[in-house]
Amino acid sequence: MEISQFRRNADGENVAWAIWRRLDTPGHDAARLVRSGAGYLLAGTAVFLHPKGPACIRYRVHVDHEWNTIDGHVEGFVAGETVRHEIGRDGDCWRLDGRKMPDTAPLRDLDLGFTPATNLLQLRRAGPRLGCSVELTVAWFDIGETRITSLPQAYVRRSERTYEYSAPSVPYEAVLEMAPNGFVQSYPRLWTMET
Repeated sequence: MEISQFRRNADGENVAWAIWRRLDTPGHDAARLVRSGAGYLLAGTAVFLHPKGPACIRYRVHVDHEWNTIDGHVEGFVAGETVRHEIGRDGDCWRLDGRKMPDTAPLRDLDLGFTPATNLLQLRRAGPRLGCSVELTVAWFDIGETRITSLPQAYVRRSERTYEYSAPSVPYEAVLEMAPNGFVQSYPRLWTMET
């Protein structure tokens, strides 16, 4: 999927952005994608009602020019408790706060479970052509988890901006609609983009 709506900001950066309203619990998320010399930086903040209480989570994911995840950073609070995690990827595995995560070596994409923003990175790297499908297993991390796990996903591209999406182990399936800038516009039952 081509990102057609990068805009140059006052700092001279090429930027795309989005804001979503959460549908399954009160909350919002805002993110921006910045193109840089080393690749791309996805950064955002999700504010939502977690089962434990109010949550405010800032996140960053760095990817290279081929959209492979380099690293991620998550920090904020959930119900007054501090949350801070460093996520890295090296040749033999993913690491969470310096600890090796088993069975993660072949995974190339980081998926943060509390935001719709990271789908853009996966689709940019490996999104299928019109009428085709792709199966991606991603490195999945969500707030409250103590490890990174494998999450099998499948995307079937039905039109220029729609994908049939499934993640059987969660379980979740729906038709995702994408905005012209590459971010998810409609994530049924979970998120909708504010305009």
